[in-house]
Amino acid sequence: MTLEIAPELLFFLPAARRRERQRVAWDGTSSLGHVIESLGVPLPEVGTLTADGAPVEPAHRPASGAVVRVGPVARPQEVPLDAGQAAPRFLLDVHLGTLARRMRLIGLDTAYHNDMDDPELVVQANEERRVLLTQDRGLLMRRALWFGAYVRSPRPDDQLHDLLERFAPELAPWTRCTACNGTLVPVDKAEIERELAEGTRRSYDAYGRCADCGRVYWRGAHGDHLQEIVETARRTVAQARADAAPSR
Repeated sequence: MTLEIAPELLFFLPAARRRERQRVAWDGTSSLGHVIESLGVPLPEVGTLTADGAPVEPAHRPASGAVVRVGPVARPQEVPLDAGQAAPRFLLDVHLGTLARRMRLIGLDTAYHNDMDDPELVVQANEERRVLLTQDRGLLMRRALWFGAYVRSPRPDDQLHDLLERFAPELAPWTRCTACNGTLVPVDKAEIERELAEGTRRSYDAYGRCADCGRVYWRGAHGDHLQEIVETARRTVAQARADAAPSR
């Protein structure tokens, strides 16, 4: 068959095959999804599929000689949400700790562990209906995984930007503990004065505490930097939604 692969997906292919149009041998029985993943492209990264111009599913077995178009996922990508859920929940693998903290800063429900193996990650993602974010293509190819996404770039700033463009989620900055993902609640200064250093007590009056781990937060010396991360995230989501809106 002939595969026409969208430019956005070419980086998944080996360097020698990194071209948009290519002939692929087919055994006559393998599904289209199997053929695509055998080239290195995880199915969670694939959007529309057509065979000879007709929409098909990954389980489709095309006719010999078919021309198959492999498109990327649409952006913003929709994620099934539970009743009352405003934004997707996420689960990050061991290599994405910095990204996890930034996602929590902007209010995204983000689970992260540095000691979970792949099967455990899939179980938690499925049980809690979390989108699994990873840079492990093999993990995304696990059939049992309900929803996953590949994290592009090694830089946390670029990772967050790509994530927000892809999902355009509702943000709730300053509402989650960056350490444990718990919910932050306002706390009176008098309740926590004994836990604060003298300079902090003297300089700040507004505080929050994590309802789960008890960690105390206030706007400190890095406040301006964190605020810039928040504002950049808001702009990215707004732009992603504007780009997706139908023109009038």
